[in-house]
Order: sequence, then structure tokens, then C-alpha cells
Amino acid sequence: MQMNDTPAPSVAALALRCLDDIVAITGVWLSRAMLIDPYGRPDPPVPAEELRDTALDGLEMLLRHVATGVVAPGMAGFSERVGERRAGQGVPLASLLAAARLDARVIWEAMRARAVPAALPDLIGGAHHVWEAVEQHVTGLMTGYQRAVMEMGRQREDQHRAWFARLLDNQGRNPDVVRDAGRVLGFQPAGPFLTAVAHPEAGAALRAAANGLTAAGLRCHRHDTPTGDVLVVQLPDRPSDHEAGVLDALAGVRCGVAPAVTGLAGVPAAVRLAAATARAPGGGTGPRRLEDSWLAVFAGTGPEPAAELVRRVLGPLAGTEGERLLETVRTHLSGSGAIADTAAALYCHRNTVQHRFARFRELTGRDVRVPRDAAVVALALQAAAGPPP
Repeated sequence: MQMNDTPAPSVAALALRCLDDIVAITGVWLSRAMLIDPYGRPDPPVPAEELRDTALDGLEMLLRHVATGVVAPGMAGFSERVGERRAGQGVPLASLLAAARLDARVIWEAMRARAVPAALPDLIGGAHHVWEAVEQHVTGLMTGYQRAVMEMGRQREDQHRAWFARLLDNQGRNPDVVRDAGRVLGFQPAGPFLTAVAHPEAGAALRAAANGLTAAGLRCHRHDTPTGDVLVVQLPDRPSDHEAGVLDALAGVRCGVAPAVTGLAGVPAAVRLAAATARAPGGGTGPRRLEDSWLAVFAGTGPEPAAELVRRVLGPLAGTEGERLLETVRTHLSGSGAIADTAAALYCHRNTVQHRFARFRELTGRDVRVPRDAAVVALALQAAAGPPP
């Protein structure tokens, strides 16, 4: 690229004189670059030999640029290649640019040290040639760096997508897949997770919610699917303290939310449960928890939510007491619904029936005297018994 004007002959001659001492000038640059993190670390991301060779080539390129006003043949893509390389090595962009801008100072000092007094006016008047050459170099570095970052981001997204799809396909059954998927996705495989699946029309809203949760410090993975995007959130060690916050972040997102699971292996099942909840008829414009949507989910889906319902509603009942409570509830729900009729059928006092209902509510959180709870318990009992003949 041609610069704004042609350098004065004395300025060009100074640049060419510096080329004769390029090794020494490169040594000065290296001594200063070592003060910029991470170049001076004991185990730097850029090997010392590579850094020296790149600095030597870059300073030569810049000096020839100052001397001639054009980039040396074959060097036009040098800056962008270095930017791409440093991005791949994990050098922060700020550090890369700080080191690159050392070029201007080192070259200017080298030219000034070699200038005779008569050449100083021309050198000062032509200082812009040095700055313009270095700024063009910096622009190329930034272009290459940003291009590499974008490409690495795409590759990372592709890798995340592939491993999450593998986790789903495997249904969490292979411990090696669970472990490796957790590593790639940045999850702690043994930790708690909350899973949401968006309605097909709510993908953009789910993406915005995921960005907000990530900004709040939670680790998330969003997975695009034609039937509804999936969001998996790694919860802190005490998930009950943070579930409400996740649901708040999902406000306005039409989605289904599965109960929290412990362990990444449970996420595939949670995805299916959240998807069933999202597909259930009815619903509003915000998140819908499976816990609050059993009737709707059962109206529009199949056996997996049934198994989850049995586990969550009837799971707390065990032993002789549990069997007695279940017998009382079955009798009540299969009869007229009157306490007196239930007591008569069981040959016990109505107060005994009331006590058993209270105990059932204490264990399960469901009161069979409330129509909505009675419907959920009836569904759980039917699911536990299997499909009717």
C-alpha cells in the first residue's frame, strides 16, 4: 500500500542503515517485549525462538516500508498471519498490540541514534512515515486476530454442539461420554442442572435469556433444534437457592422446564421432560414447570412423564404406612369422593380417613380433598398401575 507521500532521501537512507543493524535492533525490541505479559512468563505461549524470528521479520518489513513507502513484496499478508497465529496461541489482543506498538518506538530511536545533525529536520518531518507503517501493521494484526477468534468461536460452537448431541443420543448411559461432554462444555458432570426447552417460536427469547444467565456467572449451553432450542444451566451446589433466579431470567420465554437433576447423565431425560412440557396444550407466554403442568403434559405426551410423575408424587410413600395411605386414597378417588363413603368402605371412622389424608399430604405435598391435587394423584396412581385394559 502506498503511503501518503514519499519519504525524504535522508529518511530512507536512515531506514536502510538500520537494516544493517537489524539483529541488534531486534534485541532491543525483545528486551522490552519481555516486560509485557505473557511474553515474559517462564512458560510463555509464544516460544522465544518464534518470537525473535517474527520480530526480526516484522522490523525488517517496517524499515523497508519506511524506506520505500510500500510494503515489501511478499510481506503484505505478514501482519494478518501473525495476528491469526497469536490468537491461536492465546495471546490477549491487548498484549499483542502493546508489543506491536513497541515497533514504532524502537525504530524511531534506532533511526534517531544514527541520524547526523543535518538529517534531523528531515527525520522529524518524516516521523509520520514510521507511525503510518506501524499503524498499518497493527491494523493487519487486528484483522488476522479477530478473524481467527471468530473462526475458533465457530469451531468451539461446533464442538459443543457435537458433544451435546452425542450426550443426548447416548441418553447419558456411557460414563465416558458424560465425562468428555462435561469437559468440552465446561460443566462439572456431577453437579446439579436445570433444563429448559423453548417453544419453536421462542428461540430468540431463549438465546437472550441464556446470554443474561452467562453474564450473571452461570455456566450454560444452548443447543439449537428444529423442534425447540434447549438450554442447560449448571446450578451451584445448592440448586434450590438458584432455581428461582433461572426462572426469573426465563420470564417471557415460552418454554418447558424440567425438574433439576443431579449429574450430567440425567440431562438427556430432563431434555425430553422439558420438551414434553413445552409441547403440552395450553400454557402462556413464560416458563412452564413440569411440576405445575402434569395434567397438561399428560394430555399431550407419552410414558416418560408418567414415570416421573409416579416417582415424584408416590415416591415418598414406603412401607406399611405408605400402603395403608395409598389404599385409603385409592378407595376415596375411586368412590363418590365423600369422606363418609370412604370411611364406610374401609370400615374405619371418618376421623381416621381425615388423619390419613393429612398424613398423605404431609408426605407428598398433595391434598386429595383439593380437586386439582386429586386429579394429579389419580393420574399418578393410574401411571403406577400401568395402562388400563
